[in-house]
Amino acid sequence: MGRRKVENVVWKSKMSLKDYEYYLKIECAMSPNTVASYISDLTAFFSAVGKDPKDVVPEDIISYFAETTTLSKRSQARVLSSLHSFYKWMIMEGEMTDNPSDAIEAPKLGKYLPAVLSVEEVDRLIAAVDLDSAFGKRDRAMLETLYGLGLRVSELVSLRISSIWTEQGFVSVIGKGDKQRLVPLGGMARDAIRDYLEVRGPAADRESSDILFLNRFGRALTRIAVFKMIKAYAVKAGISKEISPHTLRHSFATHLIENGADLRAVQEMLGHESILTTEIYTHIDSSTWQRNILEHFPQRGLRD
Repeated sequence: MGRRKVENVVWKSKMSLKDYEYYLKIECAMSPNTVASYISDLTAFFSAVGKDPKDVVPEDIISYFAETTTLSKRSQARVLSSLHSFYKWMIMEGEMTDNPSDAIEAPKLGKYLPAVLSVEEVDRLIAAVDLDSAFGKRDRAMLETLYGLGLRVSELVSLRISSIWTEQGFVSVIGKGDKQRLVPLGGMARDAIRDYLEVRGPAADRESSDILFLNRFGRALTRIAVFKMIKAYAVKAGISKEISPHTLRHSFATHLIENGADLRAVQEMLGHESILTTEIYTHIDSSTWQRNILEHFPQRGLRD
């Protein structure tokens, strides 16, 4: 394929992706992170294949997965999902009649059990925060909010003061797809937020004025900043597990299930669209139960 033809193909795919990105943002109301993930996967695919999107056949997808050895099975499944969604849109727009990704079977994935902290480890993590400074009180409130409300990190950094109803005991959260849900506000998270608000610094601008958690410049924190903060406190608390902000969300859900919470109620609090997503925490509970039993019977391991 000549250089001019390759450049023409790249230009066509970019134009298609620009329209598709607009469709995801406006018509599907997907979150910016989800849209960015779809577009990144598709950009990498079309750049590697070097074909107009309309000319892609199933063999191109198979070859891409075979040649791109850095993609794990989970990443392959995500790319395939991105392609499937893109070509469904192409068909809907009348640009194509067949979806080339339909002929590709998604790789089988093992069941993913996320890392979970014990209640004692959560207490150690939060206790590692030094409350002598305003930023310490902020960090304590962030950890209590992540764990006590089971928020995603994106929901945490965009949380607004006006969405917190301390007297009524709930928080209004805007989750994936701009869907709103109400989450109960527990006493420890409520008190930590109140303590932080007393020392919260001024916002840098009108856009940041209602944002609850501010950085040192008076603006909303980034997800990366929260990730680094939690990693630092985990080291200080002597927690060796590989954790992230999402670990506190997983721990929140697991501890609820372990203490008898209704699965549907947990689904509502987490903002899961499907109950199947929430059911992963029942598997974590079962694995915890199994491990505890085996620890109490080490001489036999229940093999007989």
